[in-house]
Amino acid sequence: MFHRINRRLLAASIGALALTTLGPPAGVASADGDPSAQVFMVNPVQSGGDQQLTDGKDASDAVPATAYATARLRNLDGSGALDGRWVSIRSETGAPARPVGGAYAYDRSADQFEQVMAYFWVNEAQEYLQGLGFGSELPGANARQQPVRINQWGADNSFFTDKKAEIRLGKGGVDDAEDAEVIVHEYGHAVHHAQVPGFGTSVEAGSIGEGFGDYLAVTVGEHARTAYGWPRRADLACVADWDSVSYTSAAPHCLRRTDTDKVYADRTGSVHADGEIWSRALFDIRGALGARTADRIIVNAQFGFAPDTSFAAAARQTIATAREMYGDRKADTVRQAFADRGIPGV
Repeated sequence: MFHRINRRLLAASIGALALTTLGPPAGVASADGDPSAQVFMVNPVQSGGDQQLTDGKDASDAVPATAYATARLRNLDGSGALDGRWVSIRSETGAPARPVGGAYAYDRSADQFEQVMAYFWVNEAQEYLQGLGFGSELPGANARQQPVRINQWGADNSFFTDKKAEIRLGKGGVDDAEDAEVIVHEYGHAVHHAQVPGFGTSVEAGSIGEGFGDYLAVTVGEHARTAYGWPRRADLACVADWDSVSYTSAAPHCLRRTDTDKVYADRTGSVHADGEIWSRALFDIRGALGARTADRIIVNAQFGFAPDTSFAAAARQTIATAREMYGDRKADTVRQAFADRGIPGV
């Protein structure tokens, strides 16, 4: 079964770059010798605030130098390839990225830039989950090497396939792996599948999967931004601000949002549209409890979901998990977030 972002349906040298240097986030050690790389600070629209940016057919000068940061690629296996403890990158369209002088110094005009982005952000997402206690005090959540294939499809579409438990990131418009929120959204599907094999076999479960993917993209990106001191000059609730410039006509450019007013009665049967109901509930839990507490509850609850879970059953499981982890008061806060979305039975 495929879980997709389908955007068509939803509507100067490297050395001259001005870069922000970043180290590991709090609580994550970076071993000496980790190679450096250039990455986008989530995405160029979010960090710079310019809603007029366009793809320019991958041109270097279509994006300002200030959109890049210098990062450390952690957990690599030392082979020179983008293979590591939590990520394995394969490319269909360009030669494999290789470090030169200890750095993966690519910009967006090179296919290898997307490989680097995918490695950095999948690793970042897994490190974020581990920083919440998953894999130590809580069960691991996709704590394995995640295969990622770059540009498998020559279209503006990315997806996770449970056949190989692989993320595939496509081309078309802005290349999908140029936007961290697209990458992390797809990683959200991988997390769900690892927690509940075959997750998403009903429309409501599929909608929950899309909503969680959008929410995870927002919360991981914001965690990285805060940890590294990056700017954010666009709305936090807007998902995939950069990727969506190619298929939205008005600013702000968003694939979807995590703060819509949709309620359960507004369901359309489209998993992408209905996912905004679920992501809004998660976003409200985050706002009420803080990111760390909210995300520990949200992710831990998913171990108890069924592959075909309903909104009501998943909401009740999340409330029960909040009660078990933090007591009645926080459970009531979680319950209210789902009740505000009109989800029955809570």
